[in-house]
Amino acid sequence: MHDIRAIREAPAAFDAALARRGEPPVAADLLQLDEQRRARISAAEAAQAEQNKASKEVGAAKARGDDDEFERLRALVSDKKAEVAAMHDEARALDAQLTDRLARIANLPADDVPDGEDETDNVEVNRWGNPRDFGFPPKEHYEIAGVAASMDFETAAKTSGARFVMLKGGVARIHRALAQFMLDTHIAENGLTEVNSPVLVRDEAMYGTDKLPKFGGDSYQTTNGWWLVPTSEVPLTYTVAGDILDAGALPIRLTAHTVCFRSEAGSAGKDTKGMLRQHQFEKVEMVSITRPEDSEAEHKRMLRCAEDILERLDIPYRTVILCTGDMGFGARRTYDVEAWLPGQDTYREISSVSTTGAFQARRMNARFRPEGGGKPEFVHTLNGSGLAVGRCLIAVLENGQQQDGSVALPDALSPYLGGKTTLSATGELI
Repeated sequence: MHDIRAIREAPAAFDAALARRGEPPVAADLLQLDEQRRARISAAEAAQAEQNKASKEVGAAKARGDDDEFERLRALVSDKKAEVAAMHDEARALDAQLTDRLARIANLPADDVPDGEDETDNVEVNRWGNPRDFGFPPKEHYEIAGVAASMDFETAAKTSGARFVMLKGGVARIHRALAQFMLDTHIAENGLTEVNSPVLVRDEAMYGTDKLPKFGGDSYQTTNGWWLVPTSEVPLTYTVAGDILDAGALPIRLTAHTVCFRSEAGSAGKDTKGMLRQHQFEKVEMVSITRPEDSEAEHKRMLRCAEDILERLDIPYRTVILCTGDMGFGARRTYDVEAWLPGQDTYREISSVSTTGAFQARRMNARFRPEGGGKPEFVHTLNGSGLAVGRCLIAVLENGQQQDGSVALPDALSPYLGGKTTLSATGELI
């Protein structure tokens, strides 16, 4: 969420930053609403002062036996009390309106974010590994013989509908091994603390992490009001909501492996084959809570954590910085790590690593007390996939596929598969 005080100080700069995202100017309307709100507050304070003065005079009039003045002042106190209450109600209504408007405005992009309209304007900043020369036309993951029998879309559709999959046998074990490998790497080598977090959260947690009010249609809500998490970014980040942290406790670095749920409301017709875009999927998430001066370095550190997972799995990838038109609502800057998928002959996103600055912290009132004391300041929050487990499975299967329908698996997974190194053409781990 944005700070109305910052908009007051530089309305033109605020509109200019929003224009980079293709958004219309809003500062003038916001400031008009803010002025109305502050005018009601000032008027209420003035009326309260008159009420207080009259209240003191009521007793004096009673003491000297001036009944007429006593009745006049008592009526004045009653009128002023009603006037103050009405003005406070108006101010609260205007404040709620202003807060709602601010909550629906996207974060301002960092200065180094490239301008652009969509993903075609994203800028590549890194590339690792060389796509393999197969010597035969590589297949998509669901077409590989050793995978097809264990990746059951028909049964999943029978039980749950489209965009679901049931993984079986060796493929299910590889999927589980990937998640465990990611967690172990982040915990043992990257210094993250593992959290087993809920996948049902309240409105406040979704709002605090900028998923509400604007994007409720992208998520699933239960009949009793809980939300199924679109990512464990939501519960992990919200752990510091309402807190005033000691500066020495920062950074806080968390990771969790959870099932995630998204309606994919805007993706009709996209990636309908295979398991690239599902309503239910698994991710290993990374979240960092930092001091403002540390968030830039933390963003780069988190990006390396995501890239390193792919390097250990020997998956070629490229990293792009998203342009203003492709960046998520709450992000100041986002790097996408895109894994090479030979079956599609292209790179596809497998991790997004974003810094939000104080955008989420202001929404959930998460602050820290600077060393040496002073007024509490908002923390900065960052999040990133470390990685999307299902998409990583796709990358492992497609890049390791052999002409006979088997799949050679990365050495890094062998300890998690009981020493097995291959998915056979019949779907068995050998």
